[in-house]
Amino acid sequence: MVLSPQDIHNKEFSTKLRGYNVDEVNDFLDQVIKDYQIVLQENKDLNSQLNEAKDKLSYFNDLKDSLNQSILVAQEAADKVKTNSKKEAEITSREAQKKADDILNAANEKADAVLEEASKRAKKLAIETDDLKKNTRVFRQRLQVMLESQLEVIKGSDWDRFVEEKPTTTYEDIEKVVGSLDNIGNPGVQSETKQSNGAADVEETPATVDDSNQTVVIYPDGRTQNE
Repeated sequence: MVLSPQDIHNKEFSTKLRGYNVDEVNDFLDQVIKDYQIVLQENKDLNSQLNEAKDKLSYFNDLKDSLNQSILVAQEAADKVKTNSKKEAEITSREAQKKADDILNAANEKADAVLEEASKRAKKLAIETDDLKKNTRVFRQRLQVMLESQLEVIKGSDWDRFVEEKPTTTYEDIEKVVGSLDNIGNPGVQSETKQSNGAADVEETPATVDDSNQTVVIYPDGRTQNE
């Protein structure tokens, strides 16, 4: 048990012969009491400061633990955010790649369809062009044959006899001549065409028919004129 200044002040000593001077001892004790009080006060102050320091240390230790815990939570949250961001970035990248692939595939399919359609049209056009060329060659050959046959007819002796100047020619004679000309021409050519061709050639020389001492002029288009 620690003595208090009051304990020291109330302390009584027994006296003996040839003992210490009581006044000197009391004065010394008074000085000791004063110094002891000072020491006790300083000790009290130091204890108070120590307690405050302990409280502060405990507070800072708790704060450190809280900060450490917050740092751990923040680190975990940051790691979680980083992981989620990485996953979202991967998902976004995959979706973007998928969309790009879909767009590219659609464009390729459309381009292939357009090319295929263009190829079909080109083939069809080539076939139609070939058919047109063939038909043109056939038409040219037929036209050439027809014209050559008509030219042969024109060069024939029947035309020479037809265009000879005679005093009179009956309508029956003209029909015979025209009919013979039709038979000589190309069978594939219609008679109307030949008759129109013959009419154009004989228009300058109308036929005449003598009926009852009256001359009748017969033109290829069917017109008649009495003279």
